[in-house]
Amino acid sequence: MLVLSRKTGESIVIGDQIEVKVLAVEGDQVKLGIVAPKTIKVHRSEVFQAIQEQNKEALATPTDILNKLKKNK
Repeated sequence: MLVLSRKTGESIVIGDQIEVKVLAVEGDQVKLGIVAPKTIKVHRSEVFQAIQEQNKEALATPTDILNKLKKNK
């Protein structure tokens, strides 16, 4: 893990397309701005984990249920 210190208004650049800027520090909360191409998905980690869980659950759906759903269209 790379650990960097930044002040409000400063940023880091990841690759040549992503910039993460420190917008504000208020108590124990840090507000970040992320500039990235629209093709790159940016999620909070808890949202990303929820998406991953839903994807795993969808893969575990029995094929007979999927076939029934397909026939009902």
